[in-house]
Amino acid sequence: MAENILFLTGKLAENSLHKVLAEMQPAEFSYQIAQLGISVAALMTPEFIARRLPDARGADRVIVPGLCRGDLSPLAKKYGVPVSLGPEDLKDIPQYFGRGGKEQDLSRYDVKIFAEIVEAPQVAVEQILARAEFYRAQGANVIDLGCLPNTPFPHLEETVRALKAAGFEVSVDSLVPEELLRGGKAGADYLLSLTEKSLWIADEVAATPILIPAKSGSLPSLYRAIDIMLGKGKPFIADPILDPIPFGFAESIVRYQKLRKKYPTIQIMMGVGNLTELTDADTTGINAMLFGIIAELKLNAVLATSVSPHACNAVREADVGGA
Repeated sequence: MAENILFLTGKLAENSLHKVLAEMQPAEFSYQIAQLGISVAALMTPEFIARRLPDARGADRVIVPGLCRGDLSPLAKKYGVPVSLGPEDLKDIPQYFGRGGKEQDLSRYDVKIFAEIVEAPQVAVEQILARAEFYRAQGANVIDLGCLPNTPFPHLEETVRALKAAGFEVSVDSLVPEELLRGGKAGADYLLSLTEKSLWIADEVAATPILIPAKSGSLPSLYRAIDIMLGKGKPFIADPILDPIPFGFAESIVRYQKLRKKYPTIQIMMGVGNLTELTDADTTGINAMLFGIIAELKLNAVLATSVSPHACNAVREADVGGA
């Protein structure tokens, strides 16, 4: 007769636990799930479990979350069945039962990565192509050519055409209308960045515009630009701009939330480089937090940079985080 196992969990993990066990379709045991009313399962203690779970519900064994700390022997005595720790991550439950690990599929992703070459006007075409190949290997979907203020970019058109010939999607990143027009006419796929005052550029070229506020932090100006593009039925991506710490970071996160709430279905970009480059800290943790926000708000694209030594893996981390 198959063993009956009672799995304990919290509110946030309950659905995931159901999914993992259902996908296992175990023949060697049947199971029940008890959600004990705590949000984070890892915060359970044996004393908490004893208070919330009067009995073992007829189970032959009880498995508690792997991060539960404390002596489980009083629980075994209370319920009259073995009580043991499960794996620390519920995704490892199949391995816990000898099923072998399930390799994560990172080939699918929800977030398009724009990898910026920040000093493109000062870099030869051959070097830009080499950098683009490096970023593509790290997971970049679009190569962003960063123009520089008051710096000529005579080989802009040549660079765009060379990248397109090599199979890249290309964006041109400038606030100078002339450079955006040149890039668009050369075949760029995206133009960063247009405001409500420069939307006329989007009528001149086929490239998809990335829209930003006309003035820093001005959501109403971004809304007006969005509504104009929606009225024309033309594609675009909106970016309310992520500000660095301590220059309005928290408020800028709120702008993304407001934008998504007002426009549930539009494409939205976040320039994560404003935080990863300008925060002197390891980018792994920063990107983990940012991509948590990106996932919750269902954002669609990021602009990543890899200039500072501490941000050397930022594009690769974005690739993993967006999968």
